[in-house]
Amino acid sequence: MSKFMDWVDARFPATKMWEDHLSKYYAPKNFNFFYFFGSLALLVLVNQIVTGIWLTMSYTPSAEEAFASVEYIMRDVEYGSILRLLHSTGASAFFIVVYLHMFRGLLYGSYQKPRELVWIFGMLIYLALMAEAFMGYLLPWGQMSYWGAQVIISLFGAIPVIGGDLTQWIRGDYLISGITLNRFFALHVIALPIVVLGLVVLHILALHEVGSNNPDGVDIKKYKDENGIPLDGIPFHPYYTVKDIVGVVVFLFIFCSIVFFFPEMGGYFLEKPNFEVANAFKTPEHIAPVWYFTPFYAILRAIPDKLMGVMAMGASIAVLFVLPWLDRSPVKSMRYKGWLSKIWLLLFCVAFVILGVLGVLPPTPERTLVSQICTFLYFAYFILMPFYTRLEKTKPVPERVTG
Repeated sequence: MSKFMDWVDARFPATKMWEDHLSKYYAPKNFNFFYFFGSLALLVLVNQIVTGIWLTMSYTPSAEEAFASVEYIMRDVEYGSILRLLHSTGASAFFIVVYLHMFRGLLYGSYQKPRELVWIFGMLIYLALMAEAFMGYLLPWGQMSYWGAQVIISLFGAIPVIGGDLTQWIRGDYLISGITLNRFFALHVIALPIVVLGLVVLHILALHEVGSNNPDGVDIKKYKDENGIPLDGIPFHPYYTVKDIVGVVVFLFIFCSIVFFFPEMGGYFLEKPNFEVANAFKTPEHIAPVWYFTPFYAILRAIPDKLMGVMAMGASIAVLFVLPWLDRSPVKSMRYKGWLSKIWLLLFCVAFVILGVLGVLPPTPERTLVSQICTFLYFAYFILMPFYTRLEKTKPVPERVTG
């Protein structure tokens, strides 16, 4: 085995990669619960790719046969129903772990110097995931898939001058049709997964170049022993690989419980109208995107003007990219920031959750008002950040991690 690895290492840096990214990559020793979600996101990505490959073997991307092929997978393909539910539940699980992963970044300032590029790559992954999920959402060719895509694609028509042509170009037709389904299928199974995988590699490489952040937000590279090993660091393997296995087991227990017993999750993971074949002449009573898009959909509906609503929805995602340059605090972790940062993060999280709930529900004047208030709080968190992070009084940060 040793001779074989020597032969491989002479031609490919296998051992060097293992050491640089696992056995000799030193991570802070005070990782907590929130540091499970990066590895869990990787696990769910693998689940989506593997189950997606098997589903494409029996799926037919045409307007005439798409819905029937999904029914065929669920009823006649051996283990097809499990594969389909693993994939559909995995989509929601992906966004749950990604949102918690992003929350940890906000909580401990993982976007601040020198990790700006890590955050940017992470946000590009998030953007690609949203596109991937949107493309995949049309593929079952159910009522909500069809009409949800119809509503979202039509938003591009609000763009002045080029809106109409852009909408038609995305659809590939005057209406959503088999051509739209075909191109979305190609993007969902080939183009976007390649982009996501590439961005994940860049995200991890950028992270390992600057080192992982920790709940204290202190640099563990500052204090090293005579061998150049950080005093507050431990090798990622075997310590965190073993710890992550515990998180994986707990996650899989919850995940499989949902897959086998509650795959629809009350209509949030699999909507009731999607069990009916797409019909261009029958509009569902209430059209809403799947739950992980609803906070941004609520922002869109909160603005009366269609163009301004589309701009606000786009800005709500774009503003996340400039977050590293909005935070002027001299400390990273929320443990040592002032009360203003803590209050605003709480308000932001509450507003985001409320927007997500309102995005699922039919609009009423009262709900629209609440959406407008939450939209204001959402943007105020970012717009006011340069001021309250600079003005607030922070606590002294320890020189080394506190455990």
